[in-house]
Amino acid sequence: MNSTTLPTSPAAPRDFALAAPTGASTWTNVWAIAGVVIKELCRRKDFYVLFVLTALITLVMGSVNVFNQENVFRYLKEICLFLIWASSLVIAITTTARQIPAEQENRTLYPLLAKPVTRHQVVIGKFLGCWLASGAALAVFYLFFGLVAAAREHDWPIVNYLQAATLHWFALGVLCAMTMLGSLVFAAPSSNSTIILVVSVSILLVGRHLNKVALKLSEPLQTVVQAVYFAVPHLELFDVRDLIVHDWGLVPWLIWAAAFAYAAVYSALFLALACLRFRRKAIH
Repeated sequence: MNSTTLPTSPAAPRDFALAAPTGASTWTNVWAIAGVVIKELCRRKDFYVLFVLTALITLVMGSVNVFNQENVFRYLKEICLFLIWASSLVIAITTTARQIPAEQENRTLYPLLAKPVTRHQVVIGKFLGCWLASGAALAVFYLFFGLVAAAREHDWPIVNYLQAATLHWFALGVLCAMTMLGSLVFAAPSSNSTIILVVSVSILLVGRHLNKVALKLSEPLQTVVQAVYFAVPHLELFDVRDLIVHDWGLVPWLIWAAAFAYAAVYSALFLALACLRFRRKAIH
């Protein structure tokens, strides 16, 4: 009996969505996904609730004149900026943490990847949308802060506020990328949001002091703490609230550009890890 051997061919990839289009179609997909994220934030009540709460607290405190001392307004500015930082952290982290898990839960990720849209386009598009949406919310917060400050001080240093807002936005970019990676590692958006929020607050509060703490420790703990100090993204570098509160002037633009590069490197690192994790992640 004659046997016929069929010609063999290389196996086709199982995930056809990973066959990435090139050129303009790649960025078209990324911007389309980012646009959906921005519209989602506009529909949700998180931003509006936090903004109204910040506005009410600031306006109530601004209407109080303690012992007729004008210098008390510096404390009002400090409180307002603290509320802006707290609100922006919550908005950026919670918005980013629910992106991919929500797509999986609603089963909209399957048709999205069949467009075709690659997995790394989904990650980058979601990140870009969250970062831009956080930036839009941040612009509203700083505009309100500038109006309140101008009403009391009769001065509006626009460049100072713009510099502070952009540095703040760079920090949110790092947080959005970190949270995007966490959404592919941790089981639920709630646990991811909690962990990233605790980590970010810890970095803001004690990140700059880790190196000093390490010098007082013995080996091998000293090496471990120093490694953590150099590994974590130092978000406190982007916090220039004291310059605004005390009217200390502008940050040198070369340092501003270095801060942007610093944030870009960490954001790219977290996004690269997120893309790698998402590519290997089984979608159920």
